[in-house]
Amino acid sequence: MTDDAEGDENSASDGDDLLALLDELRITGLNGLEYADDPYDETRYRRILKLACEWYGRSLDLPAETVRERFASEVGRVTPKVSADAAVFDDEGRILLQRRTDDETWCLPGGYTDPNESPRETAVRETREETGLSVEPLELVGVYTRRPGEYGPHCLVVHLYRCAVERGDLELSHEGTDLQYWSLANVPEWHKNHEQMARDARRKWTDAR
Repeated sequence: MTDDAEGDENSASDGDDLLALLDELRITGLNGLEYADDPYDETRYRRILKLACEWYGRSLDLPAETVRERFASEVGRVTPKVSADAAVFDDEGRILLQRRTDDETWCLPGGYTDPNESPRETAVRETREETGLSVEPLELVGVYTRRPGEYGPHCLVVHLYRCAVERGDLELSHEGTDLQYWSLANVPEWHKNHEQMARDARRKWTDAR
């Protein structure tokens, strides 16, 4: 018999596995309908999508019809979600972080890439929106993949840029409850994998000094 902590961990793992499966079924169904030229194949792919919608609804507490409408808005080949984050350091090597409103963890500035926008442009825009600073990307630190369930129901590809401040003053947005520079060792609670990303960026900052 497992204790509560182990039981919670197993439940989370089961939930992540289900979301990963549903995301693959979603992509298979949507891409299948995009390229299928046989009516029988189209029927099979629609059945896959229907099942995925039903189970997404159960897992995320959403009506199946709502899920179907969201799936229907996907056009062309379905790919992972794309986003970009910015690593901004001060002269002492402290990194700029925002405390999130939803879970009070500390995260890098960043977000989803808009249509017709490069990840590099995303990092600049999101930093300006979330911190009030205009920044210049200096180098790509790395590209990180978060599997379904690690952040949301879909696969997410994150581009991290080390950036330099060009101008502006720190200004907190509605997306955060605090905004400040932190020594990596003193951050109270990191958001998801942002500690690893910040440490990777810190090494790049050190190499560039």
